[in-house]
Amino acid sequence: MLVIASRGSQLALWQARWVQAQLTAAGRECRIEIIKTTGDKITDVPLAKVGTKGLFTKEIEEALLDGRADLAVHSLKDLPTELPAGLVLAAVPEREDPRDAVIGKKLADLPQGARVGTSSLRRSAQLKKLRPDLAIESVRGNLDTRLRKLDEGQYDAILLAAAGLKRLGWGDRIAEILPADVMCSAVGQGALAIETRESGAGFDSCSALDHAASHAAVMAERGVLGSLGGGCQVPIGAYATVDGGTIRLLGVVASPDGSEIIRAESTGPVADAESLGQRLGATLLERGARAILDNVYA
Repeated sequence: MLVIASRGSQLALWQARWVQAQLTAAGRECRIEIIKTTGDKITDVPLAKVGTKGLFTKEIEEALLDGRADLAVHSLKDLPTELPAGLVLAAVPEREDPRDAVIGKKLADLPQGARVGTSSLRRSAQLKKLRPDLAIESVRGNLDTRLRKLDEGQYDAILLAAAGLKRLGWGDRIAEILPADVMCSAVGQGALAIETRESGAGFDSCSALDHAASHAAVMAERGVLGSLGGGCQVPIGAYATVDGGTIRLLGVVASPDGSEIIRAESTGPVADAESLGQRLGATLLERGARAILDNVYA
């Protein structure tokens, strides 16, 4: 029997059960093992201040490496660009909507000084550039917790990934989906990552779940992040789309206060997705991202 490692949140379990259903339909018997990660234990501090890579993956990857699990299902945006030796990204299923959503009211309808909740430094930096008058406040917790806080009146609006809301059946709560050229998404947002050991039953069983266009898009985005070397402390976004054999890529690096946003775009063949991302990352560095990164890590 295949063991699927997953976090225990409502969204993480939806994702793991979806993969379980696909594998079961293909004739593989499997069960889900819930593993609590460092990120799950730290709920009262903004992620940007925690600053540890692999917050939501480290303990799960340890279970893969020591044989307690055969495969892991992650939100791809949580997966560090460098995987531990012996582990691979075995499959990226077809991606859900990668964009960000506003819940509560549309941005244009929010009054001056409105309170907007987000746990993402990337979202808050871009939002500060769009609406410097807003009061941006941290909100942590699972999706249902964040929605409850909004409903209780703690915020006038909150920003969340559209993908999670749609997967859990809360798409009707979305007031507005923000275009990528307005709010550039997180690397890998909306995509699932199925991680396994380099060989074995987990890898062999999951390869059929891979969606080539989605995989290429996220590899381009991860190429940007890898070349920038950024983590949770730096507002970095990347958004790739695939049309036939061509990939189009947007990359963004912002100063945490939103005062400066560096953008770059590129297109290229799908076969060169990761190197396209790496080159775009280098372009961002040349255009001013290096100064932002140096200042953040100074």
